[in-house]
Amino acid sequence: MLPRLYGNTTANNIPGGSIHENGCGKLGDFTPEVLKRIKDFGFTHIWYTGVLEHATQTDYTAYGIAKDHPAVVKGKAGSPYAIKDYYDICPDLASAPEKRMKEFEALVRRTHKAGLKMLIDFVPNHVARSYHSDAKPARVKDLGENDDTAKGFSPQNNFYYLPGQMFSTENFEEDRAANVPYREYPAKVTGNNCFSPRPGRNDWYETVKLNYGVDFYAGGTAHFDPVPDTWDKMTAILLFWAKKGVDGFRCDMAEMVPAEFWAYAIAKVKEKYPKLIFVAEVYNPAEYRRYLQSGFDYLYDKVGLYDTLRAVVRGEASASCITGQWQCVDDIRTHMLYFLENHDEQRIASDFFAGSGEKARPALAVSAFMGTNPLMIYAGQELGERGMDAEGFSGRDGRTTIFDYWHVDTLDRLCHGDLLACTPEQQALYAYYNNIVKLCNSEAALREGTFYDLQYANYVADNGYNADRQYAFLRAAGKEKMLIVANFADQDVHVGVRIPENAFAFMGLREGLCSAHDLLSGEMQTLELRKDGAAFVEIPANNAVVLKF
Repeated sequence: MLPRLYGNTTANNIPGGSIHENGCGKLGDFTPEVLKRIKDFGFTHIWYTGVLEHATQTDYTAYGIAKDHPAVVKGKAGSPYAIKDYYDICPDLASAPEKRMKEFEALVRRTHKAGLKMLIDFVPNHVARSYHSDAKPARVKDLGENDDTAKGFSPQNNFYYLPGQMFSTENFEEDRAANVPYREYPAKVTGNNCFSPRPGRNDWYETVKLNYGVDFYAGGTAHFDPVPDTWDKMTAILLFWAKKGVDGFRCDMAEMVPAEFWAYAIAKVKEKYPKLIFVAEVYNPAEYRRYLQSGFDYLYDKVGLYDTLRAVVRGEASASCITGQWQCVDDIRTHMLYFLENHDEQRIASDFFAGSGEKARPALAVSAFMGTNPLMIYAGQELGERGMDAEGFSGRDGRTTIFDYWHVDTLDRLCHGDLLACTPEQQALYAYYNNIVKLCNSEAALREGTFYDLQYANYVADNGYNADRQYAFLRAAGKEKMLIVANFADQDVHVGVRIPENAFAFMGLREGLCSAHDLLSGEMQTLELRKDGAAFVEIPANNAVVLKF
């Protein structure tokens, strides 16, 4: 969740509005009551997005924080991924900005007291162009403080430079009007590895790339001995927040940082804090195992399962494609983090994805029940948030803005427990998510059981089963068995799911008639289990059944 949005009750919603016009959620909005509701829903962890101090167009000079130039800030609020001070908290989120760190420390305590663990972002690849830490511990040197700016690359520099070139904002400054032009000389390399002093609108122009000892000027040669200065600086930052009591880090664009750094840093952090969790945003499947070997606990499963489920929901891919996605990571599947939404992706209910939250119910059931690995829900997803506002810098793109001050009705209702004011459809979707999340924790077969994919036995279109629109699998733990069938079709279906003889042996099934309790609807169905025979089930449109027997 994004605290900036989650607790905000000011519903002016002026496009491009200031914090004074549109308001902002605070860390204090996460009261014991709010955290209890989150815990009671079935969640175990909260990832608080955007709590570190980042560049913004809001003036905090009264609190000793230098102003940021609007030409290199995206949106009035600024991107949470353009960190301005790794050792400080975003003043937007504090009720008393001068006490922002104390308010964060109190949030850590409240979160833990509620029985929840907390993750925050660690943004290792890039920082705001205006990066300067005024809160760093004594004797800590700032990033870039000792850089030799005459060199494009030096193993001990923290940044990359374009010697003799002035940074230009000509590609985007017309909508970032300012009295004084932005000046940066020599130009630093932009965060998305843009080695041009004139980045474009689609570049991460508000950020600068950190140097971990890879010489891109020489084709990417590594200089890791002696240990680059950036390695030690960034490891110290991780240790600083670990000492504050956070339980883990979601590491932004982790694959843009050398795996060798992660092996170095994670080992040092886990030596002191062995239970700390590291989640990597990695999009290249060829790199998955290398980053896990470097110490990461979990990896985003974006280009695999997320992209596949999105395509299946939209009718652009067969449900049978799901099988290949778990198979290609089967050896590391317990380390894959599943999700259907996050701050980078379009909302399910947006016009760009499915048009309604209900359409993705079968995808949610698959991602929740297929394995024992973690599932992430993006706040508002459980009420079908559409993300169709044009908030300012973030246009009408189907995403909930991370750049603007804004009021999001679904988040306001979630934060303040105002579910009775929701539509019947929203309340039903909320109950569906609530049931699924709780089942993940309470049912042994789902929490820790074995898995058997039935799709290969159901490719032939008989018994009404359509392998393009239905997906079936078994879960089992001891005597507890489950047949789970997701229906991506827009119609209710009555289908026969063929269960091969091998599944009976592998999952400890017995032939015969049995009563099965659908854990999603609460209804009973009768299953006839025969080796290589079809077990007939009823499944509502865009839904699933979890038949426990």
